[in-house]
Amino acid sequence: MSECPMTLLGRKLLEDELSQLIRVEREQIKQAISEARELGDLKENAEYHAAKEKQSHIEGRILDVQSKIARARVIDTSSLISTKVVFGATVTFYDNQKDVTVTYQIVGEDEAGTDANKISYNSPLGKALIGKEVGDEVVVKAPKGDLTYEIKNLKYC
Repeated sequence: MSECPMTLLGRKLLEDELSQLIRVEREQIKQAISEARELGDLKENAEYHAAKEKQSHIEGRILDVQSKIARARVIDTSSLISTKVVFGATVTFYDNQKDVTVTYQIVGEDEAGTDANKISYNSPLGKALIGKEVGDEVVVKAPKGDLTYEIKNLKYC
């Protein structure tokens, strides 16, 4: 099993999601299944089948989150010191194509989906930024052509 890098916040988000899934959603679906059983014949009971399918999704997500927490390699970004872009860095760069300056924090895969200003270390842009320094030009291969960025600032918090 491979490690799953994440920030302290990322781990907390996963732990909160797991708690919600186990304490709330699992209990709600048990109740829904129980109520659907009381409606009669299970072969033709759409409510029962829908509830069982939802239960399957919830249980699958519980296993997925538990696995990620077990494989977590939590990185405290506030203690990082580097002149290069590494996991957890907040990078400000100039987007040459759009003529704008943007800022992203490089985080774990699950964290990236929670905030528009976070990107996964595994994304094409995240991979291209890792190891670069302020002033470096970064080129990302994209379907519509190469995208060019210039790193303007780097911080860890």
